[in-house]
Amino acid sequence: MVGFANSKINIGLQIVGRRSDGYHLINTVMYPLKELADVVEIVPSNFTDIVMTGLELDVDRKNNLVFKAYELLARDFGLQPLMFYLHKNIPHGAGLGGGSSDAATVLKLVNNLFSLGLSDSQLEGYARRLGADCAFFIKNQSAYATNIGEQLSEISLDLSRYNIVVVKPNFEISTKQAYSMVEPQKPQVDLRQAVSLPLEQWRDVIFNDFEKFLFKKYPQLQQVKRQLYAMGAVYASLSGSGSAVYGIFEKKIDLTQLDYPFVWQKFK
Repeated sequence: MVGFANSKINIGLQIVGRRSDGYHLINTVMYPLKELADVVEIVPSNFTDIVMTGLELDVDRKNNLVFKAYELLARDFGLQPLMFYLHKNIPHGAGLGGGSSDAATVLKLVNNLFSLGLSDSQLEGYARRLGADCAFFIKNQSAYATNIGEQLSEISLDLSRYNIVVVKPNFEISTKQAYSMVEPQKPQVDLRQAVSLPLEQWRDVIFNDFEKFLFKKYPQLQQVKRQLYAMGAVYASLSGSGSAVYGIFEKKIDLTQLDYPFVWQKFK
């Protein structure tokens, strides 16, 4: 059984507080990039293991969220072993949600393979135990996320008529590292209202709070963002805690102008 674990971008990200356990409170809009996706295949086996191909993933196989997602369901339902084949197209440490999407896709695939009958709400419950943005990939549709990113509400947002370019420099940023650098602040706008504005106005009102801190440590990120705007982006931003930066364009872009290790384009 095969599934496609797509990526996401964050449109605005506000860091608004910190819980007593150290986790930060955020507001953000998540939008699925269904064309940029990993491929996950599950096959019944005599033992559980994973074979990984595609982009390099600097994660121990047994600590991969694919395993952790399977183990959650295996413990509760006594499932037989599975062999996992994971082909990575989404870069790691980029703020694109690749690992979380892989995990959510495994939950959905295992649910279908073994006819567990779990609802989306139940699958989201399992996903929240794996990571803050895992639950987003269960329904896999535009959402406004709050708390630590796991509380989701539907939002109307359709960017299908635009081209989206994703650029990742030659370094990764761990989520833990990124959050260690930030300070919560009171949001200046309501993101739910801001994303309903014409796209041309987003540049002036929608911001990712990580940029203020990460652009100082990683000037190349700001360079990428400026380059995307110079190439005609209507809106450009860091995704999540980076290190990927995306631009939204009204036309197809000549990617040869972008000399970075990972450059991807979804075009209409």
